[in-house]
Amino acid sequence: MGRNRATLADVARRAGLSKTAASMVLNGREGTRLSAEAHQRVFAAAEELGYRPNLAARSLRTRKTGTIAFVSDIVATTRFAGGLIRGALDAARERDHVLLITETQGDATFEQYAIEAMLDRQVDGVIYAAMATRRLTVPPAILGGPVVLLNATSADGLPCVLPDDDRAGRSVATALLEHGHRDAIALIGRNRLKEGDPEVSLAARARLRGIRQALGEARVSLLAECFCTEWLPEHGYAAMRGLLSRPTRPSALICMNDRLAFGAYQALGEVGLSVPDDISVISFDDDPIAAWLRPSLATTALPHEQMGRRAVELLLDGGAAEPSLVAMPLRRRQSLAPPAGGPGLEMGGVDVLVS
Repeated sequence: MGRNRATLADVARRAGLSKTAASMVLNGREGTRLSAEAHQRVFAAAEELGYRPNLAARSLRTRKTGTIAFVSDIVATTRFAGGLIRGALDAARERDHVLLITETQGDATFEQYAIEAMLDRQVDGVIYAAMATRRLTVPPAILGGPVVLLNATSADGLPCVLPDDDRAGRSVATALLEHGHRDAIALIGRNRLKEGDPEVSLAARARLRGIRQALGEARVSLLAECFCTEWLPEHGYAAMRGLLSRPTRPSALICMNDRLAFGAYQALGEVGLSVPDDISVISFDDDPIAAWLRPSLATTALPHEQMGRRAVELLLDGGAAEPSLVAMPLRRRQSLAPPAGGPGLEMGGVDVLVS
């Protein structure tokens, strides 16, 4: 294939111009003093011959290769965060760049090998991505050039792109206040490790802060807060059963993610309570399951595609060290309604089995 590839000299010869003149036309340089007809001849010759520029030679002149390294832990094979790569791919293509993607699976040895392989290809920069929003340690090898952290922060003061979990917490709480819930809002998903260790999670503390700020401004306190060891359906189920054992039933429920909400739905259904007629439910993340729950779950969406796009833009255009926060849109679905029986619903005749 290399022997048959058309060269710049071939294009110049076909167009009847010098190699220098043909190069100036193809590179869009102004002030060539060539006629429009000469420009047309060069472009026609290039198209007829199937000419493609020698990127290796161009990169030696410009010190740019038109490639970006996308290094992640487990993002690449996670359906939940596929939008990160899709957004980055789209933005890179629009800027005439190619994305080189590798996934480390948390293997430090392979990560070093993969990063060295990317750097050997003279990439124009590195996007270093994490599946869970957290603070991480950046490999020293990539600190010598442009780097943007995606869904993560570090102690190195690097540009980073994060979902705006604080603002999402405010929007979730505000949505319940707008529906008239004030005296009986419960929260499922408190977790001391997630809230206290930024290397585990940045989202938990930010979401909680946003919730409390919105409720505090409205002079509303939470009826109850349930701690969960993990944000999984079984923990949401157990927390909801615990809430139902209390003398006062909440009129609304905030879950720290959609999987917790899924478990809460199951617990409510088992005792004959319905969403949102008996209890409104709202959550975070917009997992694909949220739209399939019945009724569909109101939740704030993780803006993965927009985050991936922003990371490429920051990498190529330059960005400040402060985090670039991307809004998490609120999906207003059928799990929200005004409180049915006024503040503080008594459990009455509901038969609750507490495990």
